[in-house]
Formats: sequence, C-alpha cells, structure tokens
Amino acid sequence: MAIVKETNSFAFMDYQAIIKDWKQKKFRPLYWLEGDEDFFIDQVVDYAEHHLLAEEEKGFNLTVLYGKDAEWSSVINACRRYPMFADYQVVVLKEAQSMRDLLKLEAYIEQPLSSTIFVVAYKQGKIDGRSKMAKLIKEKGVVLASKKLYDNQVPAWIEAYVSTLGRAISQKASILLSDHIGNDLSRIANELDKLLVNLPADKKIDENDIEKYVGISKEYNVFELQNAVGSKDMAKVMRIIQYFAANPKAGPIQMTIPALYNYFAKVNMVFGVKGGEKEIAGTIGVHPFFVKDYLKAANQYGPRGAEKAILLLHEYNLRSIGINDSGVEDGELMKELMFRILHD
Repeated sequence: MAIVKETNSFAFMDYQAIIKDWKQKKFRPLYWLEGDEDFFIDQVVDYAEHHLLAEEEKGFNLTVLYGKDAEWSSVINACRRYPMFADYQVVVLKEAQSMRDLLKLEAYIEQPLSSTIFVVAYKQGKIDGRSKMAKLIKEKGVVLASKKLYDNQVPAWIEAYVSTLGRAISQKASILLSDHIGNDLSRIANELDKLLVNLPADKKIDENDIEKYVGISKEYNVFELQNAVGSKDMAKVMRIIQYFAANPKAGPIQMTIPALYNYFAKVNMVFGVKGGEKEIAGTIGVHPFFVKDYLKAANQYGPRGAEKAILLLHEYNLRSIGINDSGVEDGELMKELMFRILHD
C-alpha cells in the first residue's frame, strides 16, 4: 500500500508507506497517527521506538512520553533538544488523546526542528479538522488516518499481512480466520505470528494449520454453519449445532445468532441489487469469493423466507438472553431455531 494523498504542503500516508520511508532514511519532523484502528498506529509507534535509532543512540536520543502524565511544556522541551552523537532524535508521545492542553503543542508544530522526529499517537478518535493545530499538522508533517476495516476487507488484509512477512496463506484459511476473529487486527496478527513460528519457512498456511494452531475447527465453525443453513443442508446444520453444544467456546450462541442475523440481512439485500456478482459484492459488503453462496441462499429462501429467518433470529436472540424464555439450554434453543428457519 502506498501514499493515499499527497501535495506540496501535506501528506496522508498509510502505516506501511511511513515505515518504508523510514527504512530509506526519509524523515519528516512530525508524524500524527490518529483513528480507531489501534493496530496500524501501534505498528508505526513500535518501529519508531525500536528501529529508528541504533541501540547506542537511544540512551540520549529517544524520549517516550505518555499523554496522561506529560505536561505540554515538557513535550515541547523534549522536541526542541538537539540530538547527541546522532543525526536526529526521536520523541514519541503515546496516548495523546488523554493529554491536557494538547493544543498548546501548536507552538512547536508551527516551527518543528528538522533534527527531531516527533511521533504522536492519538488513538480512538481524531483531532478536530477545523482547528488551527489540525491545519498545522497537515502542513508540517504526515498524517496516518487509521480506520477500522470492514469485515469483508479482512481476508484480503490477512493475505497482504502474511505476504509482508514473506509467507503465503490460502484464501480459505484467511476467510476462516477472519470469520472467527472478526476485524480485530491485533489479535489476528498475534495468532498468525504464533502460527508461523510452528511452520516451515516454505509452508503455505492452509485451513489445517488454522485448525491445529489457532484452534478453529475447519468443519465446525460459524462460517460453515452459514453455508449449511444457506443451502438448507439440515444434516450438516445439526452436526455443527451438536458440536457447538459439546464445545461451547467454538460457537457460543451469543456469537452465532448475531452472525446468522447479519448473514440473512445480506441475503435479503441481494433481492434489491441490480447487476452481476461484482455489484452484489459491493452492495452487500462481502468478499467476491462469497457471492455465489449468498445467491444460492437467496434462491433457496426467496424474499419471504429471508425475512422470516431475520424475524426468527431476532426472537431467539432475545430468548438467548432470558427474555420470553423458560430456561432452555443453548444447544436445544439453537436446534429449535434451525428447525424453524429451515422448515417453517
């Protein structure tokens, strides 16, 4: 991934582009990292803290501050120091969103030192774009706008992430992992890093590896349940539900019902899409790999069947948390729900 937007006065870059520039010794005086996806911010901060300076340079030239504890004047004083026995110094401000008087950093950002690399991590939000400081940041430095990925973007991200590590992963394995974990990129990266330690360097990650090292069954998971329900394969549905009942952590009802609800909501959307598979994928927000499954389910259920499934899932979601329910076990509740969706 490369620079998203750049002009003579400011640049928006993604985390990989920033790190690539740093590896090539291309530096700007300010890097402002903001947004609701912590993983991308953490990657840049980690590189700044551990790789921008040689070990022997860090003692005098690396300063790490925390917004909750740091005074604005201390941050500015740290940034205005000159490097010792090095070409530049690095100042990292973590948790900037918690800093009092953050806007007083304007005084430094307006005239930053070229010998200081100032990295600011502003998580779970962003600075007001209308403020003078926001305009100065864009003028003087680089902005990373770190956004959460949509669920349908995660499999492609997994494949790209694994590729940056010099490895490869099958499409089915990436889908299995993303379907189980969701868009928690930090957790996904952690699972992949642990998994790769156990595999030969030339081994492509497949669904067997995900099952063995991450603990996700390649046959008994929510993704396979969706496909079985979508194709009205009652025997397979019941096998998966029985597995979930015996292994509650594999498919807790609190995770399974919302996943099926979202699945049928997308199936229901298919009926309103004009166009082919590409248009369907874009409209309902799924990976193109899945479109045939949604089309199959749409043909199996029709608009009325999809709507009925959504209403049943809403009803049983309430029952799963004790509303209008007499204390039926989760496994039995799921069996009853599946029978009604597939047969009513």
